Amino acid sequence: MKVVVDRPPVVGERRREHGRVGNHEDTACIEENRVEAGFHAHDPTTYARAVRSPKDFFKPLAAGAPEPLREIPFRPSRVIHFFPPHNEKMVSKLPETIPTVDVILGNLEDAIPMADKEAARAGLITVANSLDFGDTQLWTRVNSLDSPWFLDDMVEIVTKAGDKFDVIMIPKVEGPEDIHYVDRLLAQLEARAGLKRPILLHAILETARGVANVEEICGASPRMQGISLGPADLAANRRMKTTRVGGGHPDYVVRVDPQGDDYQGERQTFQQDLWHYTMARMVDACVMHGVLPYYGPFGDIKDVVACEDQFRNAYLLGCVGAWSLHPVQVEIAKRVFSPRPEDVRQAQRVIDAMGDGTGAIMLDGKMEDDASVKQCKVVVELARQLAARDPHLAEAYGF
Repeated sequence: MKVVVDRPPVVGERRREHGRVGNHEDTACIEENRVEAGFHAHDPTTYARAVRSPKDFFKPLAAGAPEPLREIPFRPSRVIHFFPPHNEKMVSKLPETIPTVDVILGNLEDAIPMADKEAARAGLITVANSLDFGDTQLWTRVNSLDSPWFLDDMVEIVTKAGDKFDVIMIPKVEGPEDIHYVDRLLAQLEARAGLKRPILLHAILETARGVANVEEICGASPRMQGISLGPADLAANRRMKTTRVGGGHPDYVVRVDPQGDDYQGERQTFQQDLWHYTMARMVDACVMHGVLPYYGPFGDIKDVVACEDQFRNAYLLGCVGAWSLHPVQVEIAKRVFSPRPEDVRQAQRVIDAMGDGTGAIMLDGKMEDDASVKQCKVVVELARQLAARDPHLAEAYGF
């Protein structure tokens, strides 16, 4: 027996409340708004998951498109360095910049004036086809799905320089339907361009709805390479009372208890991390689906100390890299997201002492067991991957 159920138009209404331009999301979700279901008509939240068979997940979404990857390759991506492709002065510096970063990203979205959108797109295609990127990955951030530039961004980039790009970053992703739309479109364009390997997708969390759907976003496509936290747009969407791009806030604190009844006396305060919950949830979702989590931008370029603190918080929580908006942040990100040599040596020492990795031992007065070995292997494996790309790190690690 089949039951036809109309889903309430909650998604479209919520999207329009955000003030976003256009309504592509309504057309992209037509099939989800009216779904043929079996015996679970009372639970419409399961429909999108039930429509597509797991057997089809790794089949190309267009005839002639490359086969999806079954595992996302981990390449060093400690720093994603943004550049404006329409700015000739910045582009002229790329040959010197490219070897110093893990990822170079041509930005087409925020920070590109409306009048320069087409010039930025054309400039990016020229850069992609004319420069030698070596081991550095080439990414781009296209305009948002509801913008008048998104479709041209995708068509032009994939058909004119698709074989040069590793990842396309999609801003303001709010649910799996956004990734489904881009996934199918990208497959059709790859087939038209005759590409032999799939271009991967990277989503940015910039709305509360995106955070609420982060698990579904991570699992929406085999193309999903990773997710970045976009703190500025997310703060605005949540109505957070901060104008900072990432980092903490001096008013977001906890305070020590008073001495006796002296509630008005001097009491020490400790600034807290506004983004801890969101980052931790994002990391869990990414790890669950085998994709990579990143911290996004830190806007106060001159405050390199706070930038390093924010990056290190993200690194300790499990993020593999962060964005750099200025050359001064490149070395900070590379330093923070590379394990310290002393940490690598200690991790290897624990692995060696544990032998086959089972049981438990005491080492320097601390208990080490199989869980310790797993943690240490994460550090050592990351160090080996980075050392293979960076001879200075290889020397520091002793590999």
